[in-house]
Amino acid sequence: MPNPVTAITGGLSLLSSSKQASAQKSASAQQAASAQAGIDEQRRQFDTVRQLLQPFVEGGTGAFRQQLDLTGVSGPEAQSAALAAIQGGPEFAALTQQGENAILQNASATGGLRGGNTQAALAQFRPQVLSSLIEQQYNRLGGLSTAGQNAAAGVGNAGISTGANVSNLLQQQGAAQAGGTLAAAQTWGNALGGFGTMLGQNAGAINNMFGGGSPLAPETSIRPMARPGSLY
Repeated sequence: MPNPVTAITGGLSLLSSSKQASAQKSASAQQAASAQAGIDEQRRQFDTVRQLLQPFVEGGTGAFRQQLDLTGVSGPEAQSAALAAIQGGPEFAALTQQGENAILQNASATGGLRGGNTQAALAQFRPQVLSSLIEQQYNRLGGLSTAGQNAAAGVGNAGISTGANVSNLLQQQGAAQAGGTLAAAQTWGNALGGFGTMLGQNAGAINNMFGGGSPLAPETSIRPMARPGSLY
């Protein structure tokens, strides 16, 4: 008959293995969930950075387009429109009005109001103001486009960093899930292997218990019957 202690030990071993495999899967699920939380946080931080820098990116992009218009890269029509916008703007009007008044006042004070120098100065003044404003506008737009470029680079760097971090977390997540599955399988394999060994060691007793028959008794020698008158 099987050893009761061995049977109980085998049952407890299987139960322990079941609990251990379940714990390993639970631990791997927790690790995977932790990695997923890290992924979600990385993406949230990237979205926050992108939203913060978005106005600078948009402003810089618009400023760069205006630079292209002023230089004629976008075509003659776009350049004409850009120059007309400066010439028709309030800044140009204020500067030319103040400058022309100053020229006329100076000519009136010196008695040369109708002189050729005064007329030449008035004729040259507006183009000079326009040229100066074009250069100033280009430089101003350059500052905005540079800020936008830096903001775009910041978003790009944040995206690269986020991608690398998410990739690492995904690898950790996959490793945790695979490790949990392999560990659980190994635990069950060891338990079943040990249980099989125990069965093998008690195979004879188990076979008798389930109807395998008992071992044959040793043969008994049979002596012949004594004949009458025989010494035997």
